[in-house]
This record gives sequence, C-alpha cells and structure tokens, in this order.
Amino acid sequence: MPVGTPDPAPAGTGPRGAPVSKAEQILRGLGGDENVVDLEACITRLRVEVEDPALVDDAALTAAGAVAVVRSGAAIQVIVGPDADNIASDIEDLR
Repeated sequence: MPVGTPDPAPAGTGPRGAPVSKAEQILRGLGGDENVVDLEACITRLRVEVEDPALVDDAALTAAGAVAVVRSGAAIQVIVGPDADNIASDIEDLR
C-alpha cells in the first residue's frame, strides 16, 4: 500500500475503525436507506422491498449475520433468526 494511504476499515467497522452495529451492516447490505422502500420483521426474517435489487449485496448481508437471503424481484427476505424484530426496530431508528 502506498505511503499515506489509509488501510481500509475491516468489515464491521466504519470510518476510523469504529464498530458498526448489525443493523447498520444490514442496512448497508440492502443498498442503504435510499434503497429501502419498506421493511418489516416476520418471526425470523426481515421482509424488505427495495428500489433497486441490484444494489443488494448478499455477501455483505451474510457477513452481517444473515443466515440466508431470498430474492423475488424487488422483495428481499433476509433471514436473521429470532432477533428479527429487534434488528428491524434498530434499522428503523437509523432511518
């Protein structure tokens, strides 16, 4: 890496290496707040309608702790387990 070039922040961290919450990581994986049209929790899943499905990063969602990602057009289901309600609430707080 050239001198003076900062190291990229590791996954799960923000600028300057600050920790990023699971909700923030999932929101980023969904393409950011601007891409999320609707979000609701359903038992073990986050059901999300997105503006542009191409902006959804399945690998980032998995790295954030999702068990799986299911797609059907603009409808995305992020399977996160029994914390789905808490994560959805945390994401709404970020929006």
